Amino acid sequence: MVRAMPDTTLIDEARSRAQGIIALRRAIHAEPELGLMTPRTSAKVRAALAHLPLEWREGPSTSGMIAILKGGAGTNTRNGGRSVLLRGDMDALPMPEETGLPFASTVAGAMHACGHDAHTAMLAGAAELLCARSTSLKGEVRFMFQPGEEGFHGARFMLDDGLLGGGLLDPLPDAAFALHVMPNAPHGIVAGRAGPLLAAADMIEITVEGAGGHASMPHQTRDPVPVACEIVTALQTLVTRQFNAHDPVVITVASINAGSTHNVIPDRAVLRGTMRSLSAENRARLGDSVRLLAVGIAGAHGLTAEVTIEEGFPVTICDSRAVDFGEVTARALFGEQAFLRLADPIMGAEDFAYVLDKVPGAMFFLGVAPQGDNWASCCGIHSTRMMLDEAVLPQGAALLAGLAERFLETGFAA
Repeated sequence: MVRAMPDTTLIDEARSRAQGIIALRRAIHAEPELGLMTPRTSAKVRAALAHLPLEWREGPSTSGMIAILKGGAGTNTRNGGRSVLLRGDMDALPMPEETGLPFASTVAGAMHACGHDAHTAMLAGAAELLCARSTSLKGEVRFMFQPGEEGFHGARFMLDDGLLGGGLLDPLPDAAFALHVMPNAPHGIVAGRAGPLLAAADMIEITVEGAGGHASMPHQTRDPVPVACEIVTALQTLVTRQFNAHDPVVITVASINAGSTHNVIPDRAVLRGTMRSLSAENRARLGDSVRLLAVGIAGAHGLTAEVTIEEGFPVTICDSRAVDFGEVTARALFGEQAFLRLADPIMGAEDFAYVLDKVPGAMFFLGVAPQGDNWASCCGIHSTRMMLDEAVLPQGAALLAGLAERFLETGFAA
């Protein structure tokens, strides 16, 4: 008999595996790795899942891995079965840890402050759950263990390496899902939205070139500092006066570097920051507008400006069918109050956007604030004191497994 919904015993099965999920998370947390190569983390994952009937793929560009589970219900992807991808990222952030946890980072200047240790452990837990049910699965589950999410475009490299499929004999999966923990969101809540969920993020650098001299005689110089300050202020006017508030953009200048002492006007000032946008059209237009503004203001004062834009991740766009599907699945597993529709996008960025550009799917947030705590006051992601309630991790594993199991049965049908 085909189940219309995921079996609600999934959460009980996940909780019975909580010790292993938490142990893997703590082992990864204690030895964070940065960038596209995370060999110690990858080895921990492989060791934790070595007893399972998974096929593994690896590529040349990263330490990323795809583990493939083929269902035993007689239907595979080559004769009409579905395939679904579940993703967990593995890399950490280049920052110190100040949590005081007994399993805190042992690597100076590196910390799992974005929850990727939890993402990986939950994905491994989902693999355990689905392997236990493999005889009833129709089709194929692909578990994507990805490095290089924190600005290194790891998902794009794994796509380019062909690890997710894309050829005639190995097509891309039919759907893709990911979870991201939120330490300052209510305990156990699952949240998402259709359309833009997260923004495109591009790095901007503006170098204002002038001519320095003695600070007592500014008229004999071309001072780049006030020009740089004028550019910063004008960028905010650009945002509010040239872009529709219903398709928002954000520009933040986070660093200004100029000069070395109190009485010397420098030759140059360098501004660095980020640009965020929710549509491809505004993303392109924003870059053009910033160049025009910076060069124009500098020129008006007899200086020059050079603008460099380094493209980051694209907009993370969730398929409306996948979000509806995720809402139904979360409510079936955890109750009617389990899912929250987000009214607005979040202006952070995610390289799961590369996957969702190729494969219909969705990313969901999972609230990991401690039960009963004032979740709004918890330290957020990218904080040196970020912590999460590990009791929620089995719920994340169950949700990932439930999404995969039900999609193989029904597709996006609710």
